[in-house]
Amino acid sequence: MYSVTVFGHELHIASSPTLFSPEHPDKGTLAMVSTVNLTPGQSLLDLGCGTGLVGIGAALTLGEENVVLTDVDETAVRIARENSARNGVPNVSVVCGDALSAVTRKDFDWILSNPPYHADFSVAKTFIEKGFNRLKIGGKMVMVVKRELWYRNKLTAIFGGVSMQEIDGYFVFTAEKRKMQYANLKEKAPKTPPKEHKGRRR
Repeated sequence: MYSVTVFGHELHIASSPTLFSPEHPDKGTLAMVSTVNLTPGQSLLDLGCGTGLVGIGAALTLGEENVVLTDVDETAVRIARENSARNGVPNVSVVCGDALSAVTRKDFDWILSNPPYHADFSVAKTFIEKGFNRLKIGGKMVMVVKRELWYRNKLTAIFGGVSMQEIDGYFVFTAEKRKMQYANLKEKAPKTPPKEHKGRRR
């Protein structure tokens, strides 16, 4: 177990050897959190929550009812629930599912994620594409990664733009869902050409 301060709250986090960064808080995750300013009443999704430290810190600021944690790993979900109870937010929603499959809410102000590193970016691709649809207009997705170009291009393609901060060797990307971009992503129905008039000429 280790102690860490997240969103101004001192947390006591237990982990497991099978989970990411089991003995101390991940520096990339802390870099990501340092860029986010939460306002009470906002909603947040901790996507790929691991031990739950991001979501737990957020729940202490925003309220348990406004935060959801999700992970595909059953061990992570179990430990995140235990850590939630240990840190005073026992009723925060912690669900198990692939990407956002177990998340029903669709109006988040924030989605925070430290995605797993895969050579083909398959998990990150799903996180970004599915996450966009779960944000309200003006909502933001924040990701911390070690590789810059692919994430910059993908987030820009989906959100229409992205900002980046480099912190301690990590890249923290923030992308906002804007009304114009949302409208542009809607599939436009093809225009039906006018019918040719086949009447007799006078």
